[in-house]
Amino acid sequence: MNAPAKIHAKAPAKGHAIRPRANGRPWTFYVLAGLFALYLIALYGPMFSIYILSFQDLKGGLVFPMRGFSLHWFEELFYQTRTGDFSGSFRRSIGLAVLVTIITVVFSFMAGLAFRKRFWGDTFVFYLMIGSLVAPGLVLGIGIGLAFTMMGLQASWYTSALGAQLSWTLPFGILVMFAVMSRFNNDWEEAARDLGASAAQRIWMVVLPILAPGLVAVALFGFTLSYDEFARTLQTAGPLNTLPLEIWSMTLNVTSPSLYALGTVSTVVSFLIIGISLGSIALIQRQRAAAARSGE
Repeated sequence: MNAPAKIHAKAPAKGHAIRPRANGRPWTFYVLAGLFALYLIALYGPMFSIYILSFQDLKGGLVFPMRGFSLHWFEELFYQTRTGDFSGSFRRSIGLAVLVTIITVVFSFMAGLAFRKRFWGDTFVFYLMIGSLVAPGLVLGIGIGLAFTMMGLQASWYTSALGAQLSWTLPFGILVMFAVMSRFNNDWEEAARDLGASAAQRIWMVVLPILAPGLVAVALFGFTLSYDEFARTLQTAGPLNTLPLEIWSMTLNVTSPSLYALGTVSTVVSFLIIGISLGSIALIQRQRAAAARSGE
C-alpha cells in the first residue's frame, strides 16, 4: 500500500515545467499569445496603414506622417485622371466578375448533375476540366492571347479575358459542387418523381433549394477569383485594363494616395460581397429550419 501512495505523490512533478500561474494559465499560453499578436500585426498592419493613408490631405504623400485629413483621393477614383482610369477599370472588373460568376455557377451545377452517374469517358472529362489548374496562369494567358492574334480577333476583357478566367474559376467551382453533390440524398428526388414531378420541377423545386448554399459558395469562389485575377488577364484584357492591371500600371508610373484609396474601396467591396454571400447562406438555413419546425 505504501509504494502506490509514493508513486501517486510524485505524479504531479511531471507537469512542473508548465506549472500554471495563479490565474490557471501556464507560461506557454502567454508565449503563444504574443506570437499570435505579432502575426496579426505583421498581417494586418500594412493593410491598416494603407487605409489610414487613403485619407491623406491633398498636399500629403505616400508615407507617414499625415498632413491633414481629406476625401480628395476617394473623389479622384470616380474620374479618369493622369494617375489612372479607376472608375472604368473598376466597372470592367465588376462586370467581368459577374459574368464569370454566372457562367461558373451554371456550368458547375450542370457538371454536378452530370457526374452523379458514371458515363463513358467521365474520367477523361474530369481531368480535362481541372487540367488548367496545373498550367501556370501567365503561360495560359499568353497562349490565349496568341490564339486570338493568330485568328485575327481583338483581345478584350469580355472575350479573351473571360475565357482565361473561366479556366481558373470553373475547376474550383466544379470541385466545390462535387463535394456538395456527394452529400445530396437521391431519395428526395425519387420521392418527387413518385409524386409525379417532371424533370424540370424536380430540379427547380427539390434540387436547387437543397443545393442553394453550395451554389452560393461556388458563386463566391467565382467572383473573388475573378475580381483579383492578374496573371491570366495580363495578356488577354486587350487595350482596356481591369482593376488589378490598373493598380499594377500605377505602380510602374505615377503613384499617389489614390492608390491607397483604391485599395480601401476594393477591400470594402470584397467584404460586402462576402457578407452578402454569408448572409444568404444563413437566411437559407434559417428558412429551412423554420420549414422543418412547421412540418413537425
